[in-house]
Amino acid sequence: MTETSEAVGTLKVALAHTQRLLASNPAAAVEQANEILKAVPNHPGAMMLLGIALGANRRGEEAVAALRRAVQMKPDMPDAWRALGDHLTALGDTSGADDAYAQHIRYSTRDPRLMEAALALCENRIAVAEATLRAHLKQHPTDVAAIRMLAEVAARLGRYADAEVLLERALELAPSFAPARMNYAFVLHRSGKAEQALVEVDRVLARDPGNPGYRNLKAAILARIGEIEQSIALYEAVTREYPNHPKVWMSFGHALKTSGRQDQCIDAYRRSLALSPQLGEAWWSLANLKTVSFNAADLETMEQQLGRSDLTPEDRYHFHFALGKAFEDADRYEASFEHNVRGNALRREFISYDAQENARHVQRSKALFTREFFAKRRGSGCQAADPIFIVGLPRSGSTLLEQILASHPLVEGTQELPDVVALTRELGERKNRTDASKYPEALAPLGSEELRALGERYLRQTRVQRKTGAPFFIDKMPNNWAHVGLIHLMLPNAKIIDARRHPLACCLSGYKQHFARGQHFTYSLEDIGNYYRDYVELMAHIDAVLPGRVHRVIYEEMVEDVESEVRRVLAYCGLPFDERCLRFYENERAVRTASSEQVRRPIYREGLDQWRNYEPWLEPLKSALGPVLSVYPATPEF
Repeated sequence: MTETSEAVGTLKVALAHTQRLLASNPAAAVEQANEILKAVPNHPGAMMLLGIALGANRRGEEAVAALRRAVQMKPDMPDAWRALGDHLTALGDTSGADDAYAQHIRYSTRDPRLMEAALALCENRIAVAEATLRAHLKQHPTDVAAIRMLAEVAARLGRYADAEVLLERALELAPSFAPARMNYAFVLHRSGKAEQALVEVDRVLARDPGNPGYRNLKAAILARIGEIEQSIALYEAVTREYPNHPKVWMSFGHALKTSGRQDQCIDAYRRSLALSPQLGEAWWSLANLKTVSFNAADLETMEQQLGRSDLTPEDRYHFHFALGKAFEDADRYEASFEHNVRGNALRREFISYDAQENARHVQRSKALFTREFFAKRRGSGCQAADPIFIVGLPRSGSTLLEQILASHPLVEGTQELPDVVALTRELGERKNRTDASKYPEALAPLGSEELRALGERYLRQTRVQRKTGAPFFIDKMPNNWAHVGLIHLMLPNAKIIDARRHPLACCLSGYKQHFARGQHFTYSLEDIGNYYRDYVELMAHIDAVLPGRVHRVIYEEMVEDVESEVRRVLAYCGLPFDERCLRFYENERAVRTASSEQVRRPIYREGLDQWRNYEPWLEPLKSALGPVLSVYPATPEF
């Protein structure tokens, strides 16, 4: 044997030994990988093992650096790309993680057709990837790698129901296929199926407990189901592993905000900005607390950063929203409004929203939901009275109302639950956004037992959100106003409260707000005005065909006479008056909306007429609202 072949053999033995150490002694694996790299500098395999070992030792930042170096030296190492993707997921770098996972798929296969599809995924040529994969699966329907890739395509297109079905099939064929199970957990989470998602992520964590991507997803799921302290503990651990990554601190700040730890939350956001002052989302997160006033240095820094040419569009529109709030606090309303206009216009470029689709839904609902329709179905549905639905528009005072009710010992506050909306999507059977939905007409043929099953399913799915023994719980998803007919049919004894605020105050507040997800109608004054008008029209119809079914709370009346309005709400809910409802600001429950800090203070009147400072620029909104504005709080004839 030559000296060279002996060296190669020794290197292979050393690499194999390092690989074995990863499972039993990660610290020793780090030492072994470093020894190899001393002898053979820049060896890609050793560098990959070093990165994986560093990750196993919770040395996240060093792991990322090593893995990046490894794939630079030798791109066709799928395990390195997958490990890098897991770390980037924990860091909140969604686009970077997507690319890393796509590269993992690309280099995991040797099938030419799958390689073509994987390359298309890496280059974000989604249509090409989908066509190639579908053609391949016609010939090879049990190829789990191809099924998983097609699920990735569906997820990128927001077709989570399709992705869920595909991943279930992949896991049926290959139960130990961990990447597919992780994808499945993510899709379930995005689909609002948090309890199922938690089961799946725990399964992959049982096999790989140190995986940063798995732990990050579990933290997000725990926050979704109200286990905020467990979520905070996981996020805090991530900050120790990646102390110099700004998005880690920002995510930690989000969790702290929900739990009401405002000082720690602000510190986390500030830590994020010290590391990355160009991170627009962290500036907006500070502004979105609604209780932080920016100083002159903050304003100067934000304006300097906004002037950078290398900002991402996401950072840029976050800066505009943050500066809109900062200039409002400084009473510079024209500058504030200009930043809001620019932020909304930029954000609008990245979303798909059709105001006419919403208007058509209202007209179809009015046509279906007649007095006779409901009368024929009287006595149907699940008779449980547990849920209290608070509906309306975002920024309508609904979080305040939720906080008041959740201060009653018989009522538990949860959050904006996605379950009703998820049911409507299922009933609608839409495969693509261009397809026409079969909802709400799909409700017409359902019999009493089917409606009861829907109500029972809703209660079963939301059970995970209930942490106390309180007999009633709140679902504060505002968009449920569009589905009051369904709620009444499946849960006829549930309470429905319509939280309504002055149209200009409510719509402008929504326009100034950047929502992390959803509420796509808020990024144009015309869109939000049309949406508010549609909402009033459908609720007026419900009042006509189901008199007294919905209890309405006018925000301004609540502010003027809190106790009287609280007594009315409690009476509607069949609850005895309780003084704690008037001291709602003492309630330390977790709050997961933009008003989280505001509802931890007594009611104040100062915000009632804030919209008047912007009145010179609100003509498009007034025009869209039409008579809904002129007769408020009454309802016009439709």
